[in-house]
Amino acid sequence: MGKKLTAWILAALVLGLIVGYVVNQRMSPDEAKAVAEGLSIITDVFLRLIKMIIAPLVLSALISGIGHMGGDVAALGRIGGRAIAWFLATSVVALFIGLFVVEWLQPGAGLNLPLPPADAATGLATDKFTLKNFITHLVPRSIFEALATNEILQIVVFSVFAGIALAAIGERGKPLLHGAEALMALMLKITSYVMLFAPPAVFAAVAATIAVQGLAVLKTYGLFMGGFYVALLLLILFNFLACAAVIGWNNAVRLMAEVKEPFIVSFSTASSEAAYPRILEALDRFGIPNRISSFVLPLGYSFNLDGSMMYCIFAVLFIAQAYGVEFTFVQQLGMMALLMVTSKGIAGVPRASLVVIAATLTFFDLPAGGLVLILAVDHFLDMGRSATNAVGNSIAAAVVSKWEMDREAREALEAAPLSEKIAE
Repeated sequence: MGKKLTAWILAALVLGLIVGYVVNQRMSPDEAKAVAEGLSIITDVFLRLIKMIIAPLVLSALISGIGHMGGDVAALGRIGGRAIAWFLATSVVALFIGLFVVEWLQPGAGLNLPLPPADAATGLATDKFTLKNFITHLVPRSIFEALATNEILQIVVFSVFAGIALAAIGERGKPLLHGAEALMALMLKITSYVMLFAPPAVFAAVAATIAVQGLAVLKTYGLFMGGFYVALLLLILFNFLACAAVIGWNNAVRLMAEVKEPFIVSFSTASSEAAYPRILEALDRFGIPNRISSFVLPLGYSFNLDGSMMYCIFAVLFIAQAYGVEFTFVQQLGMMALLMVTSKGIAGVPRASLVVIAATLTFFDLPAGGLVLILAVDHFLDMGRSATNAVGNSIAAAVVSKWEMDREAREALEAAPLSEKIAE
């Protein structure tokens, strides 16, 4: 089914471009907008179906995975530490690649677009982003509230406590552990049904966007969009090579083949969440233990959004170039440091990348209204960064799994009787 679904999604993507272009050319702007609003219903329903699955899937997968670890807090901390270390390393690389490409191509230099006034409204709530709010937001007031609002990081925090406690109570916790496993299997089965709606959702999303914006907008922002996608390709190439260095070239190629469908789903829907259940299944087929993938993947969706981080610095410097503002290399390094922190604190914030960009513009005395320069093509760029996030998190899970399994193999060998070591 996987290959057929991928083919259907790609066909829907092409058909959406054609239909959207025809609507844009043959109808008035108001009529095209009305058609787009009608089509968006299909996309919205599909994304709501995906969101319906995410929270119970993360909860059940994490609890069952940690429960099977036997409450090994040391192992849990080691896996989490390695994951965070990998996230930070790839985040730095993503920012440097974005900085290099935008400075090399200068897509905003000499841009003949009307610049917005300094006080232009962006419609984004940046006041909610503070360090205090981020830290307190990590801990759920209620697991039911976290499940209802799809707060992934809060679900992770609760699931870690629940999984450790479940292992600690031993036999009395076995029914709950089996229940978590059954719930996970149920969610994955529901996923297979929901994914049947992916092709019409992709068609509707692309057609609606093109119907309103038209293909001309792609030409106007060609250098900006092309430069960003070049940066994304460089980031994916770096992640692949780093992954191959850890797990081996053949395994890295096989991993990319496994995550091909989730990559296309996240790209065509401009939602990395839409690919989450499929990534979990792909990692399982690849051979990554559920106790590792179910822990690393949710963390990655909160802390390892490399594509989004790259977009933030790329977009800020593009807007600065459009205004004719230049930054020294030291200021650019300061911008990178700021984004390293702010991009880790926007999990669950609507239109998160745009919120971070607006906050960064204000911090560096650039008009936040400059954000309107990129809003017209944000959807097309969101497609690329969502797909990159999906690939980056898949690679992170594979790398952490390799490190952990190598450690377990060494410990098993050291604990083996002397006769077995000699036989080895």
